[in-house]
Amino acid sequence: MPADPLHRAGQTQRGTTSAIEVRRSARRRRTVSAYREGDRTVVLIPARMSKAEEQRWVTVMLDKLAAQESRRVLGDSALTERAERLSAQFFDGRARPASVRWVTNQNTRWGSCTPAEGSIRLSHRLQGMPEYVIDYVLCHELAHLLVPGHGADFWRLLEAYPRTERARGYLEGVVAAERLPHVPGARGE
Repeated sequence: MPADPLHRAGQTQRGTTSAIEVRRSARRRRTVSAYREGDRTVVLIPARMSKAEEQRWVTVMLDKLAAQESRRVLGDSALTERAERLSAQFFDGRARPASVRWVTNQNTRWGSCTPAEGSIRLSHRLQGMPEYVIDYVLCHELAHLLVPGHGADFWRLLEAYPRTERARGYLEGVVAAERLPHVPGARGE
């Protein structure tokens, strides 16, 4: 992180670097908010917040913004274009899917690939998740076009996508949250 705590580089949902500006306010007591302003992200926090809290909230708000932005549901053609872009960026264009589409019949898997047909299917449950998570699942399935199994060669290939571990953690958290018992009166109800 650069010396100036108010400005730092961050990853946007498209993987390009953008500036993150943290603005502290003495009038702001508890709330934290964020918005995009051109090619940068502005995060508004209370002045009394510690540096550790600031870092945590910046991460939370970046993920929240990315999720909101990805809620603009991608159609199958946009998903195909995205897969082609990711293949070019992380696999030198070698992973060439014949089709990429959303499906509603995958409730236990995030995505699937049939290498012989070159087809990739993503679960509709990914819609609304942060774009880096969708990109990870696409990269995972694209990697299967090059290496069918989940052996060492497959995972080495997938290391090209820089947010693999973070996306896997996010998806593991979603699965864990789905297994939690329903608590009446819990937050958001």
